[in-house]
Amino acid sequence: MLMLDDLKYIHQRDAQDALGTAEKQWQQYQHIFNFKWQPPREIHNIVLVGMGGSGLAGRVFQSWHNLPVPFEAIQDYDLPAYINHDSLIICSSHSGNTEEVVQTLKKIVGWGAKSQLMAIVITSGGQELEIAEKHNLPLIKLPHGHQPRYDFGFELRALVEILEALGFLNGVIKQLNEAGELVKKSVGNWRPDTATKKNEAKQIAQELMGRSVIVYSGPLLSSAAYKWKISINENAKQLAWAGQLPEFNHNEMLGWTEQPVQKPFSVVELRSKLENPRTQKRFEVTERLLSGRRPQSIIVEAQGHNLLQQLLYCIALGDFVSIYLALLNGLNPTSVDLIEKFKKTLAE
Repeated sequence: MLMLDDLKYIHQRDAQDALGTAEKQWQQYQHIFNFKWQPPREIHNIVLVGMGGSGLAGRVFQSWHNLPVPFEAIQDYDLPAYINHDSLIICSSHSGNTEEVVQTLKKIVGWGAKSQLMAIVITSGGQELEIAEKHNLPLIKLPHGHQPRYDFGFELRALVEILEALGFLNGVIKQLNEAGELVKKSVGNWRPDTATKKNEAKQIAQELMGRSVIVYSGPLLSSAAYKWKISINENAKQLAWAGQLPEFNHNEMLGWTEQPVQKPFSVVELRSKLENPRTQKRFEVTERLLSGRRPQSIIVEAQGHNLLQQLLYCIALGDFVSIYLALLNGLNPTSVDLIEKFKKTLAE
């Protein structure tokens, strides 16, 4: 029996049921927070501050939707210089203790009423929740209990509800619900009780085993490629990077041609028929010109009738691939001990 078809082995290694969480992720897109808040004045720009899985919703939203005001996702300690009293800052940290986000929130409340900055908090607890409640900041409280990378759906739903409540979006919650239905249907093909010979996620995981993974996409699916990078690094404890066409063809392409001669990598391409036709052609020409110079690409064709559906489809598939890869590596996909140790050491 193949390892990934051994349900007893899967249950032993995946004791915290990461696969079950991945299978139920569609429910997060349909979760109802009932966020209601009216800003005291007109909002001229929006900044979302969040790291890792908590910041991913901002990246996905930037890939998927354009707002009538500038929107930027920040993964840093510092706010952009253009921030002023007409800005809305959304501070998102699943744990509520993410250092970069907490420092930003402390700066905002430390500036006091004089700064007149508008801020919204998305968190499940921790320091962020304490600050939000103390200063009466508008708040979306996330369900508690999962790693941030497993709760991306809650984060995206929270962001969409905020933007709809503020009048920047209309009908997008319905789109998110519909995309959740596509994910619900798709994940059935990747469940652990679906045999490897019929299970694309298990097949891809087997091909990635023992190699550093590079996930390429066009601009539209770049946030999904980034989620694959997050999930493979955290779940499988295996090195992964993400790159993007057409920028790839202006520099990185040459990196594949000579050194190192032995290339211990796997290449995954997330492709979409919605990408610019020239970008789609670049994938085909790149594959042809680099034939024999890099490993043959594993091509994932995004499924769905619109970009949101394709993004969430690719993200869900990447979650299953990374968890199966962890199991092939003999590891617990949920554990992130080194990151927790790093955070404690940094705080000393």
